[in-house]
Amino acid sequence: MAKKREHAEEHENHERWLVSYADFMTLLFAFFVVMYSVSRVDQKRMTDVVKAIKFAMHYKGTGGSDQLPIFEGPVTEGGCVTNLGDQRPTNQEVEAVEAVRRRIEKKLKGLLLERPENPPTVVMHTEGRKLMVRLSASHFFDPSQAAIRPEVIPVLDAIAIELAQFHRPIRIEGHTDNQTPARARYRDNWDLSASRAAAVASYMQGAHHIEGKMLSAAGRGSTWPIADNGTPKGREVNRRVELVVEVRPEDAYEGLAR
Repeated sequence: MAKKREHAEEHENHERWLVSYADFMTLLFAFFVVMYSVSRVDQKRMTDVVKAIKFAMHYKGTGGSDQLPIFEGPVTEGGCVTNLGDQRPTNQEVEAVEAVRRRIEKKLKGLLLERPENPPTVVMHTEGRKLMVRLSASHFFDPSQAAIRPEVIPVLDAIAIELAQFHRPIRIEGHTDNQTPARARYRDNWDLSASRAAAVASYMQGAHHIEGKMLSAAGRGSTWPIADNGTPKGREVNRRVELVVEVRPEDAYEGLAR
């Protein structure tokens, strides 16, 4: 038995520490590789990311049943919040938008005869440097139709003249309630809402010579309700066409804010 124990001791591995040493060296190498890569980070991109995170942590939206769901904050590029800066609207920008809203309201007073029991023909909201004009579909279109009524053309003319002064893109969006269109001409609410938005865009381009590239039309169907579709009054409010224009910080306002 003593000879067997002595034979086993002769084959004991005294270099097991090399395994731990190799693991340590591998980890050390990986550490220095990471440190080197971090030291070469694009500082500008890192600053943009930090600003984006700070803004996202305080991202608050405004909206409700009577206004657009607009998020306060800087205008981003490509719908991404990584290219952020100090883009808060200035007093001059806000005043320019408010001036246009007041001028439109003044012009519409002589054109509209509103009744208390009916929803307003035109509703306007300002949000920073954005102006939204909401047209009631029940006044501008026949049921389940996309042709603009002739009697409201002067109203649309007054709005188009003022919005054209911005020389900025005008986004036109059609909205419906959740009821299926009564006429077979339109497949569904997507088709009807898109046709109404396109009709407004087409008229503004043809009658007021607004460049086509400055106009965009989209149908939202019944996906963005602003009132309860469970009531006739709510469905009437949801049937609408919205025109949205946004000024830029570099725009000139001397001719607008008057």
